[in-house]
Amino acid sequence: MKEVKLDLTLTARMKKLYEEMEAAYDQTALQLNFSCKGCDDNCCDSFFLHYTYAEWSYLWYGFDKLPENKKQEILKRSEEYVDGCRQAQLEGERPQLMCPLNENGLCILYPYRLMVCRTHGIPAAMTRPDGRQLQFPGCFRCQEIVQESYPDEETIPRMERTPLLRELVSIENDLFFGKRHLYPKVKLTIGEMLTKGSPTIPVPHCER
Repeated sequence: MKEVKLDLTLTARMKKLYEEMEAAYDQTALQLNFSCKGCDDNCCDSFFLHYTYAEWSYLWYGFDKLPENKKQEILKRSEEYVDGCRQAQLEGERPQLMCPLNENGLCILYPYRLMVCRTHGIPAAMTRPDGRQLQFPGCFRCQEIVQESYPDEETIPRMERTPLLRELVSIENDLFFGKRHLYPKVKLTIGEMLTKGSPTIPVPHCER
């Protein structure tokens, strides 16, 4: 197996992309006068799946900066999280467990949190490669604000995800030198990304 690791250039691009996601989120949240502050719910117990080696690698880039004792604590929680998700799914339920990176209501790897974590909550829109347009309503609290203040759906402020997703795809492709399609797909929770270790791929025969 071969480790999948972002080089300095791709690491810088991931950092910049995440900053752009955060700025776009903040701009839309400001227009809506929306904030998570004081909310009784916590989105960190939502069952999210993630699909790129680039984000997986960047998560580990942040994780490796933590003290060793903290890493072990998180890995133990991650194992419990993965086991809990598996059990819930065996029972035919959608898992609802607190993310192993959450401590006292906050993400311990906040600067390295993944795209879904950065975009969830507010109304958003995106255009798929096939031209189909998708819209996302946001969390229940944000939907209440929208229903009260925006009776005309066309006027609802939305975070445009399309250019952000295109850049993430570009980074993912560059990580594999344009050969991403040759390698296994990713479909993992954060708990799985942590328990599996930093991402690896099969070594092509030509490199063995």
